[in-house]
Amino acid sequence: MIGRMPRWFLLAALSLPLAGCGLHPLYEGGSSGIAATGLRSIEVAPIPQRSGWLTRNALVDRLGGEHPAGLYRLEVELDDTLIGFGIRGDAAATRERRTLRARYRLVARASGAVLLDATAGSDAGIDVVSSEYATVVAEQSAAERLSQVVADQIVVRLARYMTAAPRRP
Repeated sequence: MIGRMPRWFLLAALSLPLAGCGLHPLYEGGSSGIAATGLRSIEVAPIPQRSGWLTRNALVDRLGGEHPAGLYRLEVELDDTLIGFGIRGDAAATRERRTLRARYRLVARASGAVLLDATAGSDAGIDVVSSEYATVVAEQSAAERLSQVVADQIVVRLARYMTAAPRRP
């Protein structure tokens, strides 16, 4: 019986239970939606160190560019650690773990009130090989990937904040 039903009917029937639950797309409305316009009103403060530069660039890309006169200011503090483990008999590490953690605050520029205070983070494993150059490149590549992941986490949380209850400055 189900095999003979039109596809549109099946899709409509499956979507009915979700219709009343209040779920809606995060980026509803596209570039003119609440999330997109809210994200475009955020200025990202400078973040020190190389991993900070990478993370800030990723954030600026995801927020739609530089917004120096935005309604909000995003302040980010990073903790970038590289720990060796898997120690061989000659005390050399065979693996490393790079961890990037971010504490970020969304601040209303007009009042200086902290609207959102949260954390994000990720880590990556790195093989330590006999070539020192290859190991350094792997460490840098891990930092680049981690900065992208952390930026994604921050932007999703900011978008959720923007589409939540009206808490504008």
